[in-house]
Amino acid sequence: MSEDARAEPPEPTSGGRAASRWWALPLRAAALLAGTVAAVILLGLIAAAIALAVAYPNLPELDSVTDYRPRLPLRVYSADGTLLGEFGDERRTFTPIAQIPPVMKQAVLAIEDARFYEHSGVDYIGVLRAGLAQFGNVGSQGASTITMQVARNFYLSSEKVLSRKLYEVLLALKIESQLSKDQILELYMNQIYLGQRAYGFAAASEIYFGKPLKDISVAEAAMLAGLPKAPSAYNPIVNPRRATVRQQYIIDRMLDNGFISPEQHAAAKVEKLRYRAPTDMPVHAEYVAELARQLVFNQYGPDTYTRGLQVQLTVRTADQVAAYRALRKGLMDYERRQRYRGPEAYIDLPADPKAVDARVAEALADHPDNDELKAAVVLEASAKKVVAVLQSGESITVTGEGLKPVTSGLAANAEPKRQIRPGAVVRAVKGPKGDWVLTQQPEVEGAFVSLDPQTGAVLAMVGGFDFGKNKFNHVTQAWRQPGSSFKPFIYSSALEKGFTPATVVNDAPLFFDAGSTGSQPWEPKNYDGTFDGPMPLRRALAKSKNMVSIRVLQSVGVDYARDWVTRFGFDRDKHDPYLTMALGAGSVTPMQMATAYSVFANGGFRVAPVLIARITDARGKLLHEVPLRGPDESARVIDARNAFVMSSLLQEITRSGTAAKAQATLKRPDLYGKTGTTNDSMDAWFAGFQPTVTAVVWIGYDNPRKLGDRETGGGLSLPVWIEYMGQVLKGVPVSEPPAPEGVVNVGGEWYYDEYSPGRGVDTLGAEEHLPQSPTEDEKKGILDLFR
Repeated sequence: MSEDARAEPPEPTSGGRAASRWWALPLRAAALLAGTVAAVILLGLIAAAIALAVAYPNLPELDSVTDYRPRLPLRVYSADGTLLGEFGDERRTFTPIAQIPPVMKQAVLAIEDARFYEHSGVDYIGVLRAGLAQFGNVGSQGASTITMQVARNFYLSSEKVLSRKLYEVLLALKIESQLSKDQILELYMNQIYLGQRAYGFAAASEIYFGKPLKDISVAEAAMLAGLPKAPSAYNPIVNPRRATVRQQYIIDRMLDNGFISPEQHAAAKVEKLRYRAPTDMPVHAEYVAELARQLVFNQYGPDTYTRGLQVQLTVRTADQVAAYRALRKGLMDYERRQRYRGPEAYIDLPADPKAVDARVAEALADHPDNDELKAAVVLEASAKKVVAVLQSGESITVTGEGLKPVTSGLAANAEPKRQIRPGAVVRAVKGPKGDWVLTQQPEVEGAFVSLDPQTGAVLAMVGGFDFGKNKFNHVTQAWRQPGSSFKPFIYSSALEKGFTPATVVNDAPLFFDAGSTGSQPWEPKNYDGTFDGPMPLRRALAKSKNMVSIRVLQSVGVDYARDWVTRFGFDRDKHDPYLTMALGAGSVTPMQMATAYSVFANGGFRVAPVLIARITDARGKLLHEVPLRGPDESARVIDARNAFVMSSLLQEITRSGTAAKAQATLKRPDLYGKTGTTNDSMDAWFAGFQPTVTAVVWIGYDNPRKLGDRETGGGLSLPVWIEYMGQVLKGVPVSEPPAPEGVVNVGGEWYYDEYSPGRGVDTLGAEEHLPQSPTEDEKKGILDLFR
C-alpha cells in the first residue's frame, strides 16, 4: 500500500539529537560523504539496470490476470433464488467493477492505496524505504500498491526478501502496461482473501453481514476494508476490539481523502454493526443441496467446485420450509411418546456460582443446538420442576406438561444413567405458547418428498431428521416395504381385468395350509383383527382390508400384477412373485412412491422426477436446462380411465377411510391418498396428492424395529402430510379431474364402459369360505413375511 495511505500515527524514535549535528562535520569529510553517497547511488542505478535487463525478460506471462478465471464455488439455488447450498474451498462471488458500490472501493483505496489512480503501479519513495528497511532488519516493508499486491497474490510468495520485492515491482509495471486501472482494481477486490473462507468483498459482505455488497454501509465497508492486512487479526467476529480500532481509522482516512462527508463520517463512527449469525443457510435444504452436488459432480467432475457453476433447482423455498417443519414436528411428536432414554451427558458443576456459566458454555460446545431442539445443562431437578441453562446463557424453567416426556428420568428410583439431575445435559424445545418442554433427540428417521405431478419437478425434499447427524438420504436411498400404501397399484391392475369399485369381495378369514411343504400354516389378519364379510372394493380399499387385497391379487394373477406395477416406475425384481405383494411386501423408495402416485394425479402419465432446472457458469452462460412442461402421450403408462377411477377410490380414503382426517382437517375434497403400515409397524407411510402436488411421507428406524403397537401410517405419517398440504395449498383453488371418455357413472359409481354393471366382475370369494390354495412359491413368500 502507498506510504500516505498507511500513514498511521508513528511511534516516537530516539537519536534525533545526533542526527541534527551532521552539519558539524568538517567540510572535507562532508564532501567525502557526498561523493560516497553519489557513488553508491550510481552503483545502485547500474545494478538496478542490470537487474531489470536480466529479470524483466524472465517475468511470467500475465494470462492469470489478463484472462482472469477465479476459483468460484458451486452454488445451489431454489427455483425462486434462495441460496440452498455452497460447495468449494473458496467462497467467492465474482463481481464486475461496475457493480462494486463506490463506498466499498473508496474504503479500500483509503487504507490500501489512496493514489491508486495517479501512480503507474509503484510508489517509488515507498519502495526505496522498504528496500533500505530490509537491510536495517526493520519490521514491515510496506509501500505495496494495489497493483503490487495483485502481482504478489497471483505470482509471488509472501517471503520478505529484496529479490521478491524487485520482481513485485517489475510485475506491477508489466500489469499496469496491459490492464486498465479498473481492471486491476476488479482483480484485487475479487481475489483478495478476507477470512472465513471468503475471497473478495462480495463474498465477505454475505459472510460477515448476511447482505449483498450493493447494500453495504460506510461503516460496514470500512470494517471489510480492514481485513486484507491480516484477515485473522482483524476478523470482527473473532477479534471485535482490534477490528473496530482499525475500522475507525479507515473511516477517518475516508474523510481525509474526501470520499465521505463530515456527516457520513460522524454517522459511520457510531454505527452499531450487526453480524450474520453463524448458521449455514436460511433454508434447511441440506439433503436436496447435497443431491444436486452429486448430480453436478457426475457431469462436471472436479471442476464442479472451482468454475462458479450456478445451479437452479425446481425446489420452492416455501414448500421446502413447510416440508422441513412438518417432518420434524411429526418425528418429535412421536419421540415424546417414547420411553425417555436419559440425558446425553453429565458434567460436574462448579461450587462457585460465578464459574457456572463458563462451565455450561464449555460443556454445550460438545452438544450443539439442533435447530429448535436446544441443548441445556440442568441446574435444579425435581419431579415438579427443572431449571436449566441454554447455550445462550438463558435460564429456563420447565414444569407441568413440559416434564411429561421425561417423567421416568425424574422418578426417585430412576436408573442412574437415565436420571435427570444437576449437571445433566438435556434437550428442550419451546412450545407454541412459549412454554418449554423437555424431550430428547429422535432416534427414529423420516423422509418427505413432494413433486409437481404434471412436470415431475421436485418441490421439496427432506431426507431425514438431521443432515449433520445422518447424511443418508431416505428419500432416494432408503428401500423399505410400502405396506398398504402399495395396494392401489394392485387395484389398478384389477381394473384392467374387469374389476370395478362396486365389485364385491369377501372380507373373510383366509387360511393357507402348508400341505406337503412341512412349513407352518399361515392365517393372515386385518390390522384390527376383524372381518366384515362381503364388501365393495371402494370400501375395502378405504378400510385397507388385507383379505380383500389378497383375494384380488390371487384373481388377477401375481405375474400380471408384477408386470403392471413396473408401469409406475417400480423395479420388478424388488417385488417377489408371491401373494404378499398384495400387502406391500416388496421394496420401494419414497421417491419411487411419489413418482408412482403422480401417475394417478396427472391422468396416467409417468413423469421422471426433475431436480435441476438449469445450470449456468460464472458469467451466466447457459450450460444445461430442462424445460418444465406437461407430458405428451408418449409418456402415458395407464389409461386415463384407470387413473380417474383409482383417483376416485383414493379420494374415498381421505373422505371416509383410514385417512379421513385429511379432508376433515383441510376442508377440501380434492385430496387423494393411501396410508401404509407394514408388518409389526416397522414402517409408516402416507402417499397422496392434490392435482397440483404429490407428496409422500415415510417414518421408521434405520435398523428396522417396531414403531409401536398403536403406531400406523394414519397416526404417524398422515399428520405430516396434512401439515405440509395445509401450508402449500393456501390460496390454491379446489380442482377435481373431469371424467374422461370411456367411463360411465351408474348409481353414483364409476365403471369402464365395457365393465358396467352386469358386464364386469361382480363378486369374488362370496360363495366360498376359502380361495384356492396358493402355489408353493406363494406360500413361501407369505411365510417369509409373516412368520
